[in-house]
Amino acid sequence: MSKIRVLAGTRKGAFILSSDGKRNQWEVRGPYFGGWEIFHLKGSPADPNRIYASQASDWFGQVIHRSDDGGQTWETVGNRFAYEGEAGTHQGYDGTPHPWEFKRVWHLEPSLSDPDTVYAGVEDAALFRSTDGGQSWQELPGLREHGSGPKWQPGAGGLCLHTILLDPGNPDRIFIAISAAGAFRTDDGGKTWRPINRGLKSEYIPGQDAEVGHCVHRIAMHPSRPEVLFMQKHWDVMRSDDAGESWREVSGNLPSDFGFVIDVHAHEPETVYVVPIKSDSEHYPPDGKLRVYRSRTGGNEWEALTRGLPQQDCYVNVLRDAMAVDSLDPCGVYFGTTGGQLYASADAGDSWVTIARDLPRILSVEVQTLT
Repeated sequence: MSKIRVLAGTRKGAFILSSDGKRNQWEVRGPYFGGWEIFHLKGSPADPNRIYASQASDWFGQVIHRSDDGGQTWETVGNRFAYEGEAGTHQGYDGTPHPWEFKRVWHLEPSLSDPDTVYAGVEDAALFRSTDGGQSWQELPGLREHGSGPKWQPGAGGLCLHTILLDPGNPDRIFIAISAAGAFRTDDGGKTWRPINRGLKSEYIPGQDAEVGHCVHRIAMHPSRPEVLFMQKHWDVMRSDDAGESWREVSGNLPSDFGFVIDVHAHEPETVYVVPIKSDSEHYPPDGKLRVYRSRTGGNEWEALTRGLPQQDCYVNVLRDAMAVDSLDPCGVYFGTTGGQLYASADAGDSWVTIARDLPRILSVEVQTLT
């Protein structure tokens, strides 16, 4: 029988939850790196025992940890991230030039085929790659060297590269997203990049055809259809059917089109999940009701999923990396909140249970399906 491993990065350590294929009972292990902020954990698709973790702190800076036994033990690996060439400047919050400054790793994305290759999205926004299991890191400088780099400006959470999507059918194609610069794509393995923001509309940008400057919160895709992308933007849920060449809004009947997280059902490429919050200043569910919204039509028509979720006096948020799906049938869906609750659905979102209730603020949720 298959097993499920849920990886949760939190404000005060990492937690690993495991269950069998029925997903009725869960074992909770942790905290690993107790007391330290673990921005993201991600397992390797090429090796079920390999997990990478990003720890950031003001005392020790950025540290990457690696486990080769499913999270039972950990090794501290690389911690050196240096921008290549002349860093130049980007815009600060006030619009004035600021030098690029490395702060932390927001997202780790292991290769689909090689457990020793892993990508890192960092703040200030840049993309790094390791080919030796995280021991050393090299920037892919073509992204920052794109001519728009000096115009990039941080969102409220910083100038962070938070999304990395690898095309399973084309190893040279990678999608990334930056808050608040927008979405970009490479078709040559990271040597050159171009913005893919046509059709996005955002306030505070001079003109609807602005090449960069859109605050993208998250992008998701189904591996069987890498040309179809779904986006949760600062405002608006968007869809692209041409690998990001153009976007159209699919917010439809959502109670709010503001949110951070978006994901796609493991077996139904047209089934999409979002968690709306009230506004860009009120980061909690509308009316204090925690609801996941599901579209079975690829957007526009959305249904509220409420069974097992608090429907009054709930004022938590779900951050951009805090939702994941497993590959079992029926598909499991998981998400964590800033209040420390970790929810799971073993029936594609029809009903929910709390599999951990009192964790620290949850920053990321990832899932490994083990056979």
